[in-house]
Amino acid sequence: MTINKLSQPDGSNRKFLNQEINLQYHWYMFVFFFIYYGSLIIPAIIFMSFILLYYLPYFLESKNIVTIFTSLNPLVGSLLMPIVIIICYLIHLFFIGLITRWFWGITEKKSPSKSGNIPRNIPSKTLNYYHIRSFMIKYPKNAMLRGPFPWLIKWLYNFVGTNKIGKGSVVEEEFSGDRFVEIGSNSYIGTGSAISSHAVDGIFGNISYSKIRIGNNVTTAGYNCIGPGVEIGDNATLLPLTGATKNNILKNDNYYFGVPLRRIFKKRLLEYLQISEEELKKADDLFNEYNQNKKEVMKAE
Repeated sequence: MTINKLSQPDGSNRKFLNQEINLQYHWYMFVFFFIYYGSLIIPAIIFMSFILLYYLPYFLESKNIVTIFTSLNPLVGSLLMPIVIIICYLIHLFFIGLITRWFWGITEKKSPSKSGNIPRNIPSKTLNYYHIRSFMIKYPKNAMLRGPFPWLIKWLYNFVGTNKIGKGSVVEEEFSGDRFVEIGSNSYIGTGSAISSHAVDGIFGNISYSKIRIGNNVTTAGYNCIGPGVEIGDNATLLPLTGATKNNILKNDNYYFGVPLRRIFKKRLLEYLQISEEELKKADDLFNEYNQNKKEVMKAE
């Protein structure tokens, strides 16, 4: 910590504290490598065991090429290879989630996530664990989204505990949206949406960190921006390229558009979608019929 003097227009000097933030690079690297290599140990053992005990002797070391296509063991080995690869990959993803969940739980016990402002110029436990969690979730998130099974991102968030996503909800590839978000049932988060529970207030400002709550049957059509502390009521719809600034509260059963967003009324909605009132009513009737049938099926089960 150092004490500096800040010159004022009147020529006077004012003392202020300038504190260096602990960037904790050693913890970032430790967590990343532990998740990365720890998640590979079990699938690597399974894969190499299959290669050495079965695939190598029965397929790769086969002396006659004809037996590869006529004998049972070489055929089984060649057919099992892609299956074993997929199984090992899924085990790898599971251990990514498991180890991340373990680390995430430790950080939450040390400093639980909570809504509020986090000063950036004052070292604190809250700030330290905020940065650790922010870094920690990046690799697991990209491992799911950039792989062949991107829909597993919903499982990852719920399993690790970074977010809560309800049954039937769909989360497309998005910016941020990896922590402190609650999404209800049967909601749709469109492609390219930026759902961010944190925002930096200016270049050197504090971090606004607040939970985002999205209700049931909510639709964000795509390329939407949702800031910290936003609450979206049930059955609300955000049209494409709509932005909600922080701490906005959106009511149920309404359509929103624009940046900053505002409610769109029926006449403007028909112009925006370029449809007639009859077509809109027909879509609403189909949606209500679908929800009613779904409720009846759930009651029957």
